[in-house]
Amino acid sequence: MSTSNTQDNDAAWVAQLKEASDSGWIAEHRELYLKDGAAAHLWDSTFAGGPGPLPTLLLTTRGRKSGQDSLMPLLYGDVPGGYAIIASKGGAPKHPAWYHNLKDQEVVEVKLGNDIFKARWRQAEGEERARVWQQMAAMYPPFTDYQTKTAREIPVIVLERAA
Repeated sequence: MSTSNTQDNDAAWVAQLKEASDSGWIAEHRELYLKDGAAAHLWDSTFAGGPGPLPTLLLTTRGRKSGQDSLMPLLYGDVPGGYAIIASKGGAPKHPAWYHNLKDQEVVEVKLGNDIFKARWRQAEGEERARVWQQMAAMYPPFTDYQTKTAREIPVIVLERAA
């Protein structure tokens, strides 16, 4: 495939993801989470190729450019000492904005159901990353497809409650 075709495909993919997040199911899920965390906690993943209802949390980061709060509903898995999230962006060529925002902050806000708390984050590496990646891909198989779509290694993040 030529470079221009690859760039065109990447641009189309990014546009599709932006549309989904700005006006589609991501925006709807975020609004529901803000109104009723208990009702939004489980997200029906079947339309996106998932196995059915899966647990989500609402991650709040501060925009590194805008300075405004950015809220993103994300699938999560329980891991020792915290919660794992995946910076997949559907396999897009670049990391999601929330990941870049996260890298500029030590502490973020998390809403898990109706429980709101501050959390410190770290990026899982090595054996821990491999183990958590397998756990998350078993929960939501499209993560594996997303990794094959992109040359970047999709980050695995662990959120731990701040003291």
